[in-house]
Amino acid sequence: MSESMPTSVPEDSLAIVFADISGSTSLYELLGDAAARHRIAVCLEQLTGVVIAHRGRVVKTNGDDMLCVFEDTISATLAACAMQESLVQSGEATEPVLVALAVRIGMHVGPAIQEKGDVFGDVVNLASRMVGQAKTGQIITTRLFVEQLPPMLQSATRLIDHTEVRGKKDAIDLFEVLWQHEETTLMSMDLQVRPASGAQMLVRCGERSLVMGRGLRHLVLGRSTSAELHVNEVLASRLHARLEYRRGKFFLIDQSTNGTYVRKGEEKIFVRREEIVLTGSGEMSLGRPFSEETGRALVYFQAIEPPAEGEVTE
Repeated sequence: MSESMPTSVPEDSLAIVFADISGSTSLYELLGDAAARHRIAVCLEQLTGVVIAHRGRVVKTNGDDMLCVFEDTISATLAACAMQESLVQSGEATEPVLVALAVRIGMHVGPAIQEKGDVFGDVVNLASRMVGQAKTGQIITTRLFVEQLPPMLQSATRLIDHTEVRGKKDAIDLFEVLWQHEETTLMSMDLQVRPASGAQMLVRCGERSLVMGRGLRHLVLGRSTSAELHVNEVLASRLHARLEYRRGKFFLIDQSTNGTYVRKGEEKIFVRREEIVLTGSGEMSLGRPFSEETGRALVYFQAIEPPAEGEVTE
């Protein structure tokens, strides 16, 4: 995504944020109707305060969800992150599972119809679809929304899927906002990145090589041409897996149908819909066992250790 992209939405557009409280069903079963309803109301009031503090407006609440609007994508993004953080700080998200309240958030941006305090239009419908794609604790949005963010906020997002969404003719790209990312801190209207260690990892597929580390923290592998490392293998998913650099380590997160095979010397690991830490050097086969591998599905990785303190490198 280019640094020249706009940082705010067009004048006739709004940033739409849907927030849905998770855990409410269990809460009603555990506490009873009156107590559960009161606790959800307190939670919604808390989230409303966050929205207002970020110059947004709560359009309406319906049971355990809320619809909010913002004039720009920056305010919407910071508000969504602050909503998640507020539940953690208040202890909601750390309560026992049966009584915990957390939130799923979906966002989109575009022209909206405003009438009698309410908002309508395709932008609202798609934002609603985004919250439906989100898991508890996630913030999910669209490529259009991400492209309206400044570069530093864009760096706190990652492409997670290319999928069909009800009501849309073509499949769309889904992005996650990394509000929990331990390498980043949201401050006011900017994203400041904490200094990271010098660890790096060389990743290669075919003739394309990339070096992950401080400058490149997220990398998508898959059959789709939109993946940073394109793998020409029919058994690989379009967005098969992600590589992430966080806390000075490199993680492989598989999100595929057929899984990822990892080989380091004699050690072999199969990963499917989970994550592992990558160390040293080795190779990955996307979707196809090494016994059947033809070379097209292979991705090679090699950790590059940072120089020792005081060591001079050329």
